[in-house]
Amino acid sequence: MTGKLITLEGMDGAGKSTHIPTIIKILESKDIEVVSTREPGGTPLGEHLRTLLLHEGMHPETETLLMFAARREHIAQVITPALNRGAYVLSDRFTDATYAYQCGAKGVSTAKIEQLERWVQETLQPDLTLLFDVPVEVSIQRLAMARTPDKFERESADFFTRIRNAYLQRAESDPQRIKVIDANQPLIDVANAVQKIIAVL
Repeated sequence: MTGKLITLEGMDGAGKSTHIPTIIKILESKDIEVVSTREPGGTPLGEHLRTLLLHEGMHPETETLLMFAARREHIAQVITPALNRGAYVLSDRFTDATYAYQCGAKGVSTAKIEQLERWVQETLQPDLTLLFDVPVEVSIQRLAMARTPDKFERESADFFTRIRNAYLQRAESDPQRIKVIDANQPLIDVANAVQKIIAVL
């Protein structure tokens, strides 16, 4: 594989999606093909599963299995072909989100997720992950002013605290890959932080 996989992570309300156009613009200015995608989703099947995952109640392990089912299709149909032709794949969420939401917040065992990760991804891992971090109260405040919330966005402050802690623990364990961005700054400062990281790729 000659391309790169860049993932954006963070709690709901962290504002990560806002910066996707900026990242695409920087990469395309270097004559790099960019494939922008998301999880869950990214394929027709993945988008169907996304609707179920965001709106239907289910056991946390069922949720985890569906996440990885969507991810397997995503890798096969979108990510691997793009990487093989030298494109940069920009994914709004990837497996770190599963560790944060299903493991950190909902209690699915790390061992089970690791097993699924090895099976579904084999050796595939992001080359770079941007983790947009905000305090829990900021996330909740932003969501209250946004669109109609999905089932995750309606959860309690404790739920969001567990997600944030899980994300920060993963960043601490893999600082070379996961770059934490303070997303509680003015938008222009967040954008500048993103640009500094992407510019050296």
